[in-house]
Amino acid sequence: MTATGTESGTELRVPYVRVHGEPYECGRLHGAQLGDSLREFVGDGLARLARILPEPMSLKSLRPVLAAHRAEIETQTPRLADEIRGLAAGAGLSEDEALLLQLRREIMGYRRIPTAGDCTTYARSGGGTSPVLAQTVDLNGDLDDRIGVIHVAPAGSARQTLVLSFGGLLGYLGVNSDGLAVGLNLVLGGEWRPGLPPYLAIRHLLDSASGVDEAVEILRGLKLASSRTLVLCDREKTAWVEILGDELRIAEADVTTHTNHFLHPGFAPRDELNVFARNFSLLRLDTCREKLARLPSDAGVEDHFALLSAAPIRVEGNGDIRRERTVAAVVLRPDLGELHVRPGDPARSRTRSFRLREPAPTRPTTKVTA
Repeated sequence: MTATGTESGTELRVPYVRVHGEPYECGRLHGAQLGDSLREFVGDGLARLARILPEPMSLKSLRPVLAAHRAEIETQTPRLADEIRGLAAGAGLSEDEALLLQLRREIMGYRRIPTAGDCTTYARSGGGTSPVLAQTVDLNGDLDDRIGVIHVAPAGSARQTLVLSFGGLLGYLGVNSDGLAVGLNLVLGGEWRPGLPPYLAIRHLLDSASGVDEAVEILRGLKLASSRTLVLCDREKTAWVEILGDELRIAEADVTTHTNHFLHPGFAPRDELNVFARNFSLLRLDTCREKLARLPSDAGVEDHFALLSAAPIRVEGNGDIRRERTVAAVVLRPDLGELHVRPGDPARSRTRSFRLREPAPTRPTTKVTA
């Protein structure tokens, strides 16, 4: 399969990168196609970390942290470790710089950077219609200018993926050709530690799992670096998986909704989200559930974007780069292999659509379209 992208509107570019082959080659192609942008991003205060964190840092000071995470990535997902090395070579970055791009959120932590909000996510199983996973992407760092869509066709596998990416990330959220979609929410708790970054874990699931059940089993064997909730959707079911240290809590349903506080009663007492952010998370969750209940089961992509584009689900910025705001909204159709995205503020941008469709080309391509 290849993926095709169409753009309507002229607000923000959404680079569309097609890569295939062995992991190193996939990374190299990714880096070669976006090298100028990635080098510029790293040069902007270490991927804007210097503009967000309260204390100064350098790549040298981060090397022990990077080395500890690198060891975990190489052990748990060696193919992704190779892809990161390829990304560095293709983009003209050091391997530490390419790894830094995968670990920005873990380096920020959650005790130094107060969190106000970070994504509203929901999923519906098919039930006779097309299943859907949709969410806002709420991040700090003004990352809407670093958004991209990557189509990955790995050598030796018929399974392919469409991944939403920000500034060199190999994974963030996405959909694969087997009909699995994965979204996420930030939840705060436990000790963040050297491990597999959740964004890379999501890419690993899309590379490895055919559906919700298989994804959950793979997650049970991973040591993640930080707390997160993953929302899973395939043709038959949806689920959220809350991850806190080495513990997982799972809930399956026909309809799944999640924001930024723990829902499982066993995890709720260990939630580290501050009270103001928690109240906002509760408000977004209640609003999402109310609006979703009124949305027909056969609602179209633009109907889902209308839900995601309204306050309080859409979080408007205030000009502070340190504050989370909605930098994209995404609608995934796992049975159709579709990824639809509105970059930037979804209330002010138009939809770009990407679809897994035909066999990947046999020769490398360096095409980037917007």
